[in-house]
Amino acid sequence: MLFRPDDLREFDYSHDLGDPGEYPFTRGIYPTMYTGRLWTMRQYAGYGTAEESNRRYKYLLKQGQTGLSVAFDLPTQMGYDSDDPLAEGEVGKTGVAIDTLEDMEILFDGIPLDKVSTSMTINATAAILLAMYIMVAEKRNIAPELLEGTVQNDILKEYIARGAYIYQPEASMKITVDIIAYCSKHLPKWNTISVSGYHIREAGATAAQEVAFTLANGLEYVKAVIADGGLAVDEFAPRLSFFFNAHNNFFEEVAKFRAARRIWAKLMREKFNAENPKSLMLRFHTQTAGSTLTAQEPSNNAIRVAFQALAAVLGGTQSLHTNSFDEALSLPTEEAVRLALRTQQIIAYESGVPKVIDPIGGSYYVENLTNTIEADAVKYLEKIEELGGSVKAIAKGFFQQEIHKSAYEFQKGVERDEISVIGVNKFGEGGGMKRYSALKVSPKVVRRQMSRISRLKKKRKRHEVSETLDNLKNVAIAGSNLMLPILDCVGAYVTVGEISRVLRDVYGVYKERIDF
Repeated sequence: MLFRPDDLREFDYSHDLGDPGEYPFTRGIYPTMYTGRLWTMRQYAGYGTAEESNRRYKYLLKQGQTGLSVAFDLPTQMGYDSDDPLAEGEVGKTGVAIDTLEDMEILFDGIPLDKVSTSMTINATAAILLAMYIMVAEKRNIAPELLEGTVQNDILKEYIARGAYIYQPEASMKITVDIIAYCSKHLPKWNTISVSGYHIREAGATAAQEVAFTLANGLEYVKAVIADGGLAVDEFAPRLSFFFNAHNNFFEEVAKFRAARRIWAKLMREKFNAENPKSLMLRFHTQTAGSTLTAQEPSNNAIRVAFQALAAVLGGTQSLHTNSFDEALSLPTEEAVRLALRTQQIIAYESGVPKVIDPIGGSYYVENLTNTIEADAVKYLEKIEELGGSVKAIAKGFFQQEIHKSAYEFQKGVERDEISVIGVNKFGEGGGMKRYSALKVSPKVVRRQMSRISRLKKKRKRHEVSETLDNLKNVAIAGSNLMLPILDCVGAYVTVGEISRVLRDVYGVYKERIDF
């Protein structure tokens, strides 16, 4: 396969590319890109209780990480306390267990919240965890105006690909809008949402589907905030952010990031008449692809991650998480976490790549591939618009069906040896996994967490708990913004589960139903 100038006959530099920092931002959102400032090295971490995770965060910061990224366990994500029977077997497994403000205080003990930006991967209970973060800062006399970071807050992709939802879609969208509206007024440096294609790709979507489905969700949020949040587009759009996957096809991934930036800039200008240049900029975090990690020959994963990370950098990411080579086997060990961070640091400080702004720009192949992904993604966006937008497309099963088809085709390709996975269906030793020392969460961790909740419930003021929960229920019924009553609840040391239970009673619980 060879690409020549003829493959870019319609190519116009000003219209299709522009210089870095200029519309349509194909070459990057900042004029100097990494020559002015490197991307944020933000390793996703968290397990066990707040104490264990706090130690891991301090270790990563000591090793040169430049931003925090919090992983929460499944009960926290789903609105259940660690002592709830439904949380049994999951406490501290996929992330840190956070039940109350006390846990959050321990989690960030000794970490300067006014100097370190924090990303929190949380959706259905995002308002509660964000309120806890704000309260920790308040107790340290750190003004909310100084807080920097991101709350994922992307509930639509949970219905599409991940499943960590609680309430009916309309109620979930209302909470998402509440967070965006509140932060736009009170946390000016905070990214109010991270519209996430990562999990869509992990579920099996193609590169073009990842771009299209992510941007379609982004459009849905913009429409909702304008309609229901009472804000003009330029009041909140500059703080929107995105989250993409970095998969194995190196050049396709670079082109995907470029296409996503260009499409978003056009959509914001043409659909919403955004005037602030920052409203047009697609700022994004990248994580290397967990779905490409293999339990067979796990050391191969370090090589995969290095190329995926390089694709993200050449694609112009604003922050990056590199997966640990052992994540197909267990929670990442300290040694594996350090190697993952060193991978980013070697790209940043040894490779020379950051010394040139968009060094891959102008490649006949990459520009052609960028155009192809853009065209394919736009077709999907037009189809989703015909269906009435993301919420209606989710209800009709459109996203889910398309992703399932792509995942099935990929798996068939692997099983037919048409797609190579080194160490699995190509050059595999055939002897299964070698012995590996995995990181496991001790049962003592769970007992310690449950004891903490029990002690806290005995010492907190019961009348404050009941009063704040009653107020939360009334505000939810009235349809007003939930952030202030949730902040009051959190300040009274009401638990994640107690707050979520009130909202379940008001909004109901979503049961997936797909008609296709």
